[in-house]
Amino acid sequence: MDINSIKMAAKKRFAGVCRVCPVCNGVVCAGEVPGMGGLGTGTAFRHNIQALAECRLNLRAVHDVKKTDLSCRIFGIDLVMPVISAAIGGIALNMNGAMTEEEYTQAVVSGCRQAGSIAMTGDGPSPMVFDAGMAAIGKEAGWGIPIMKPRETEKIVELAKQAAAAGCPAFGIDIDAAALVNMTNAGQPVGPKTIQELKYIKNHTTIPFIVKGIMTPDDAESCWQAGVDAIVVSNHGGRALDHTPGTAEVLPYIAEAVKGKMTVLVDGGIRSGADVLKMLALGADAVLLGRPLALAAVGGGKEGVEFVLNKYKAELSAAMTLTGTAQVSDVPVEILW
Repeated sequence: MDINSIKMAAKKRFAGVCRVCPVCNGVVCAGEVPGMGGLGTGTAFRHNIQALAECRLNLRAVHDVKKTDLSCRIFGIDLVMPVISAAIGGIALNMNGAMTEEEYTQAVVSGCRQAGSIAMTGDGPSPMVFDAGMAAIGKEAGWGIPIMKPRETEKIVELAKQAAAAGCPAFGIDIDAAALVNMTNAGQPVGPKTIQELKYIKNHTTIPFIVKGIMTPDDAESCWQAGVDAIVVSNHGGRALDHTPGTAEVLPYIAEAVKGKMTVLVDGGIRSGADVLKMLALGADAVLLGRPLALAAVGGGKEGVEFVLNKYKAELSAAMTLTGTAQVSDVPVEILW
């Protein structure tokens, strides 16, 4: 298995819904939602890519870093590197049925575990989406993190208790899905959450609580006030609100506000191990991969997911060596030019 064979197989199975472009930058697929593109003009998707591209690394090779340590501990679990699979659901709708919901989720969950990482699983208007994620997590003895839509508060608590009973190390909500009309039309209303609602969820659940979709320091501070354990700096891959900045643009300001108070995760346009290192330098504790692992799962199943994660691991280690960075837990901003 190699990256080219994975891409070729994925392109065939996607059947046009994703062109598997040489650079996954949201240009060709702009406006294709449902699909794999960014909402509206696709600007938010492209801003993620552009923001990371504008971060440049200082190459340094005169130092004493002979060995790099990529290991990290997130939510009480040990990972081989600070890279987690982002939650993606609605495979039939968004990926043209390239895989079933069950096949996709199992490939990502199992592939991540084989690579020493962990996957987040998704949610949607059909209960089957969330259930497929929980089934895949169950087959891996609780090794996964279910992410729910910002449903009614009591429903979130109910699903979080289900996750805890399955042995999951954490659960979360993607609050950036607050305007999803298809959820409300399916009789499962979603919407923004107040500090009080977030606090209620935290106080009525037992495992770490993640809020994904934070793009401002104010929202990050509100999550901290509510007792949230972790946030994901995310614009939903450019699929929630058009014209937002890239996540790498806002991450330093958010990290300045809450770093050390809570775990700070980030997604958005991360296409290499070097991009992972950039996000760590900007203030993240770990990153989430979305589209790159979707392509890996469709093109290579769980083995494809494991292969791509190992590719990122090798790239991250090389980037650390060539910037004089010994540990992912201590990445100085000075490695950025």
